[in-house]
Amino acid sequence: MTATSLRLVAHAHTTALRRARFGGSGDGLDEGGLRAALAQAQARRSFPGVGDACVSSPAVAATDTADAFGLLPTIEAALADCDYGDWTGRSVEEIAVEQPQALHEWMSEPESAPHGGESVAAVRDRVGRWLDGQRGADRRITAIAHPLVIRVAVVHALDLPLTTYRQVDVEPLAIVRLTGRGARWHLRLGAPRVA
Repeated sequence: MTATSLRLVAHAHTTALRRARFGGSGDGLDEGGLRAALAQAQARRSFPGVGDACVSSPAVAATDTADAFGLLPTIEAALADCDYGDWTGRSVEEIAVEQPQALHEWMSEPESAPHGGESVAAVRDRVGRWLDGQRGADRRITAIAHPLVIRVAVVHALDLPLTTYRQVDVEPLAIVRLTGRGARWHLRLGAPRVA
């Protein structure tokens, strides 16, 4: 049986991520994020074992992370961060003060999009279609994306209720490994390999 080995890598820190701002995918890595990505690449000696393919979200932070790892990814639009509509660039704190009910709705109902952009359910559907298309391809793929994209990918891969995505914490530069065999994905947990 053929299998796909997928390594999902969360991009390093950006100013927007540190300040809990919606969107900000146009931001590059901040100084600390770049240092952390370069240190991780050095510790792994240029991120060995990238596999047969490397893909990246179109976000500058994702391509900057790939660059720090010494990778040349193909841009994959399906891995883009959520479109936060009118909230793009604004902090969670600002929205909590100005639109508390809308923020509560967005936080508790994954199908809602009070900001006029994408709902979390729409992001999961988009990422899920891409993920399902990779299964059984007998390839090793590294994909660099925003933490939210990886959270919904894990929820989709494990066929969990969408509301559980908030219980999946993905830190910058975290690596999530999935193996796709047949009709299922398997989550692989293990120690990182250092060459």
